[in-house]
Amino acid sequence: MAADARDHVTDERSTAPSDTVSVPPSLAAQPGAPGVAQVAPPEPRPADAHGSAHAAPKPLPLPEASGPRDAVTRLHAHGCWYPSANPDGTQAAFICDRGGVPQLWAGPVDGDEVRLLDTCPDPVKEVAWSPDGRWIAYTTAPGGGEHTRVLCVRPDGTGRRVLAAADPGSTAYLGRWAHDGSAVAVTVAAPAARTPPDGTGWAPADTGPSMDRADRDGRRATLLGGTPYDTRYGTAQGAEQTVAAADAMALPVPAVRPDDGLSAYLIDPDGLASAVLLATETHAATLRVCDISRDGGFVLLRRGPRGRREAVVRRTADPATTCTVPVADGDPWIGRFSPDGRTLWLRSNVDREYAALLAVALGTDGRPHGMSVVAERHDSDLDLLALSHDGRTAVLSWNARGASRLELLDTSPTHRAPHGPPPTPVPLPHEVVTRVEAVGPRRLLSALSGSQRRPGVWWASQGVSLLRSPWSSRDEDAVPPGRPPVRPVLLRLTAQDGLPLSGWYYRAPGRAPDEPAPCVIHLHGGPEEQERPVFNPLYHELTGRGLDVFAPDVRGSSGHGRSFVDADLGTGRFAALDDVADCAAHSVSAGPVDPTRLAVMGRSYGGYLTFASLVRHPDLFRTGVAVCGMSDFATFFASTEPWLAESAAHKYGHPERDRELLRALSPMNRIDALRVPLLAVHGEHDTNVPPGESEQFVRAARERGIPAELLTLRDEGHDFLRADNRRLFRRTAADWLERHLSG
Repeated sequence: MAADARDHVTDERSTAPSDTVSVPPSLAAQPGAPGVAQVAPPEPRPADAHGSAHAAPKPLPLPEASGPRDAVTRLHAHGCWYPSANPDGTQAAFICDRGGVPQLWAGPVDGDEVRLLDTCPDPVKEVAWSPDGRWIAYTTAPGGGEHTRVLCVRPDGTGRRVLAAADPGSTAYLGRWAHDGSAVAVTVAAPAARTPPDGTGWAPADTGPSMDRADRDGRRATLLGGTPYDTRYGTAQGAEQTVAAADAMALPVPAVRPDDGLSAYLIDPDGLASAVLLATETHAATLRVCDISRDGGFVLLRRGPRGRREAVVRRTADPATTCTVPVADGDPWIGRFSPDGRTLWLRSNVDREYAALLAVALGTDGRPHGMSVVAERHDSDLDLLALSHDGRTAVLSWNARGASRLELLDTSPTHRAPHGPPPTPVPLPHEVVTRVEAVGPRRLLSALSGSQRRPGVWWASQGVSLLRSPWSSRDEDAVPPGRPPVRPVLLRLTAQDGLPLSGWYYRAPGRAPDEPAPCVIHLHGGPEEQERPVFNPLYHELTGRGLDVFAPDVRGSSGHGRSFVDADLGTGRFAALDDVADCAAHSVSAGPVDPTRLAVMGRSYGGYLTFASLVRHPDLFRTGVAVCGMSDFATFFASTEPWLAESAAHKYGHPERDRELLRALSPMNRIDALRVPLLAVHGEHDTNVPPGESEQFVRAARERGIPAELLTLRDEGHDFLRADNRRLFRRTAADWLERHLSG
C-alpha cells in the first residue's frame, strides 16, 4: 500500500514533495499472516495467594526463525545499540536498524559475521542474553505502538517464542534473568486500552468502579487512584493511611482491582515449569525486576512514579518487603545484589543532589544494616551502573553536564574508597555512553554515541582501550560525504529568576561568524530527559538547510541535580515556560540569531512546551513544530495509559486536586492567543500521548484562521522507529521550518 501522509483533521493530502512522502506499508501483525501465531485470549483464573487475577504468562512457540540471515535492505549508515553479551563475553546480541527498523542481531564482538535473529518487522526495544548462554530474551513493540511483548530465541535463531503479552492489548516488560539462566523476570500489565466494536481506534478501558470525572468535552473518563507516596522518602503508605488520606481530601477511594496494576513473574523459557509470581502492585506507575539473588531468596524491584522511584527488596517466599531505598530516575537498571547476597549495590540520589553508588549491607533476612557511599561526584550523576558476574568490579558511567565519564571500580571491601585505589578511567572515543556491561574475564561491552557518529557497540578485553565492533557504523559513514556533522558548543545562561540554564548550540556551516541566522529552539521530552551531544539526524537536516539549532535543558531536565529536576513542579511549570523565552533571547546574542526568524520545536513534553510557548509568547516565534505533544491536560489524563497517568500526576499535577493549575497550564485554554502557523506530527499508535492531543489543537487553530497542518505517521507510536517514517518526519519538518523562516 502506498504511503498515506493524510491530514487526519481535514482528510487532505500533504503538500510535501512526492519523494518525501514514502511511508512503508503497515507492518502490524494481521490474522493469518505468515509467521504470526494466532493467539486466543487467556482464560481467566481466580486470584492467587499474592492477590493477582492475571493469568500467568506461558511461553508460546512461534514459527522457526530458520537460522541466520541478512537484512532484506541495508542502510549505509546504521546504528547499533543495547548490547548484551553471552557468558564469556565473546558474542553479543544487540539492536540494529540496518534493515530500516530496529531488529535483533547477534555476532562476535570482534568479527563481522552477524546474523539477524528475528525477521519480524516489529521494533525491538531491549535485549538480555541468559547467563547460561542458551537463550536471548528481548522486547518488541507490535505494530510500532507503545504496548510491548517479551520474546526469546536461541542464539542460532531457532526456538523463537513469546514469553508474555501474546494476546492483543496486553503489555509486558523485560526484567533480569535468574543467575542460573533457568528463568527470566517479566512484568505484565493488564490490557489498559481496548478497540471499540467499530474498530475506529483507541478507547479508554472500562476499569470498573473507580473515581471518574468529565474531560473537556463532557465525556466520562477514569482517574486512577494511585498509592500516596511520602514526598521525602518515596515510601508507600499502608492501606489504612491510604484510606485516611483519601478521606481527608474528601475524595472517594477507588475499588482495588488486581488487574488495574502490574505483576512481575519468573518465566521458564523452555516452558517446562509454571510461571512464579514475584510481586503485584495495584495502580502502579512502574514495576521492574532489576535483580534476583543467587539463592533465589530475594528480588530487587524498581517501582514508583517519576521523581519518586524507589528500590525495594522482597523475599520471594512471603513475599515480604525487607528494604526500601529511594533511587534516581533515568536508567531502570538501578542495582544488583552481591554474589553472597549481603550487599546491595544501588545507583541512588537519596539525601543528595546527584546520584551516587551506594552499598547497602543486608542481613540474612534481607533487612538493611547500614548504608555507605562508595563512589560519588559533587557535580555529576551516576548515569549507568553495571557489575561483573563475580561482583568484584563495577562499571560506572557519570553524566558530566551531558558528556559521559566511564571508569572501573574495584568493589572488594579492602579496595573501597577512601582507603583503596581510585577508580580506573576508561578513555572514550565519543561523548556519550548509553549502556555498559562487565562480562567474561575482564571484558567490557559498551554502547556509545556522539555528535560525529551513529550509535555503535565498543568492547575492551584485558585492558581499558575500547575497540569498535566491526559491525557498527564507521564515523565517516554517519552522514553522506561532503557535509560532516556539526559539533555543538555548550552555551550557559541565567533564567529570569536567577536559575542557571545551559544547552547545546549547533551552528549551520557556511555562514560568517557575526551573521545573524534563523534558529530553531528544540526542546527535549520527559521533562526529565536531557539534551546530550549525540548525533541527531534532525539537527543535521536543519543545519543543512542553513538553520541553526539551540537545544537547551529547561528546568525539569535531568543531569543538573535533583533540585533542578524538581524546579518545574506545580506552579514551577510557568517558570519552565519562561525558560523557553529566556533561551530564545540568549540565542539572539550568543548565536547570533535573527530575532525575527525564530522557531520553536519539540517532541513529547517538548511538544507540549511548543504548544504552550506559541500561546504564551505569541510574538516571539514565527512558527512551531509540535511532535507528540500534550495540548490539554484534561484530555491527556483522560486518554493516556493508566501507568503513565499515575506517574504524570506527580510531575504535572493531580487532575482533580490541581484542576485549576492544569487548566492554566494547558495550551488549549489559551488558543485564542495563537498568531503563527503550526505543524503538528504524531504517531498513529501513540497511547502515551494519544493523537487527539495534536488533532484538537490543529483543529482549533484552523477554526481561528491560523494555518496549521497535521502529519500522522503510520505504524508508529510515541517514538518514530522506522527509517522511512523518520526520514519523512525530518524532511517534512525541515521543509516547513525552512519555508516559514526564510526571508
